[in-house]
Amino acid sequence: MNTINNFFQFVIDRKLQIYNLFIEHIELTLFAVLISVIIGIPLGMFIIRNRKLSTGVIGVANVIQSIPSLALLGFLIPVLGIGSKPAIAMVVLYSLLPIIKNTFTGLTNIDGSIIEAAEGLGLTKSQILIKVRLPLAMPVIMSGIRISAVTAVGLMTIAAFVGAGGLGYLVFSGVQTVNNNMILAGAIPACFLAIFFDFIIGKIEDIVTPKGIKVSHKKSKKKTNKNITKILKNKKPILTVVALLILGIIAFMTYSGLTKKTIVVGSKNFNEQIVLGNMVSSLIEYNTDYKVDRKLNLGGSSVVFSAMKSGNIDLYVEYTGTGLVNIMKRESISDADRVYDIVEDYFKKNYGMQWLKPLGFNNTYVLAMKKELSNQYNINTISDLTKISNSINLGCTMEFANRDDGYPGLQKLYGLNFKTVKGLDGGLRYSSLENDETQITDAFSTDGLLKKFDLKLLKDDKNFFPPYYAVPLVREDVLEKYPEIKPILLSLEGKITDEDMREMNYRADNGEDPKVIAEDFLKEKGLIK
Repeated sequence: MNTINNFFQFVIDRKLQIYNLFIEHIELTLFAVLISVIIGIPLGMFIIRNRKLSTGVIGVANVIQSIPSLALLGFLIPVLGIGSKPAIAMVVLYSLLPIIKNTFTGLTNIDGSIIEAAEGLGLTKSQILIKVRLPLAMPVIMSGIRISAVTAVGLMTIAAFVGAGGLGYLVFSGVQTVNNNMILAGAIPACFLAIFFDFIIGKIEDIVTPKGIKVSHKKSKKKTNKNITKILKNKKPILTVVALLILGIIAFMTYSGLTKKTIVVGSKNFNEQIVLGNMVSSLIEYNTDYKVDRKLNLGGSSVVFSAMKSGNIDLYVEYTGTGLVNIMKRESISDADRVYDIVEDYFKKNYGMQWLKPLGFNNTYVLAMKKELSNQYNINTISDLTKISNSINLGCTMEFANRDDGYPGLQKLYGLNFKTVKGLDGGLRYSSLENDETQITDAFSTDGLLKKFDLKLLKDDKNFFPPYYAVPLVREDVLEKYPEIKPILLSLEGKITDEDMREMNYRADNGEDPKVIAEDFLKEKGLIK
């Protein structure tokens, strides 16, 4: 009972956020499905007229359907950037197969006597296709659209991965913070939306299906001719398609309608970054008349930095150690000031980006484990791990598993050789540790979940990890265009201690709204009213 009460309380507290994400999800899904219909139905009609191409077209659609969704997004991001474009493109590509296939099947399996009757009335092949085959195939075509629409609702949750918003934002955030209320707040509306879409498209199917198809199949030839006449006079399918197109255009304009003075703020896909992204966003909004478009909860460093390079986002908070080792591919350096000077100079010359001043805290990598296991084997440093590493499992973020300043470099320096290395997302690595599926994990020194799960932090006794001071990273062309934002962002210099950040992360990990957390801190420091 307490679990249900907690969930409803969470929904009440976040009702505005859930509503906005729900509307975003509808707009994204509707627009993607409409594009799929606009492409898929004509393509299905085209391969009816060119049968030799049908196998190739359906085969390509099948291949696209077999590509994992995250992999497809990875291919689309370099071309389309981040935000709604790659998300919509992904869902469109996945939705094409059932629409094309059902259109082709529906148009092919028309009763031969009806086609003969149509030819007897003097209709051309094009007229038979558009005025006879298409209306008669509408139930089959609509079933393909229904499948695509329901699937699109679920697929669109992945849109949050590239900053397009939608209910996936809650699902991903809940997974990262081990917050079941947040996961359910995103998943349940998505389920209802899928059911609603299926219901509405079913009603549209009833409208556009000719009445002659709904009666008994035992028809005389006279009834067949009368039904064809009804089909030819039926304008409902055309009006329905036009209405859907208009709705799609309105939805797209609503979704993409940003003002000219818009600053796009990005963040990576963990709570600290989401809090910091909201913090710099609110700081700008409260102190200027600019609009801020928050592209938060994106992927790892490579995704966000690629978005910066392509101009899809204007600024985000990066870490000096990440800039040095992960982006610049340099060796780790322990001197914090030297690291800052190196990345500041390199990014300005090579990327046209400016590192502002550090926010104050150092969010370096740490390795963490349960205190019981640590006490059992007397493990206090990373070097101590070598005596048991081959018998325990490492559960870490996929980024840590592949970064030079992560496990590969750590393995080389310390000689670690874990039994298995499992790449996990955000909060899942803490759940895995709690369930003893893994025994050691990577973490950030300011993670709130370290406090929540009461874990032992191992000392980096060989000073492998470089300093990771958080610093706003801004494109220079943005600072030239909006010079007012630089002093505003500099007002955060040195304001956030390690303990401040850990406490904010802890609040976020316990389900509080990152935006509220960020603005509470800004008000406490007198940076906003």
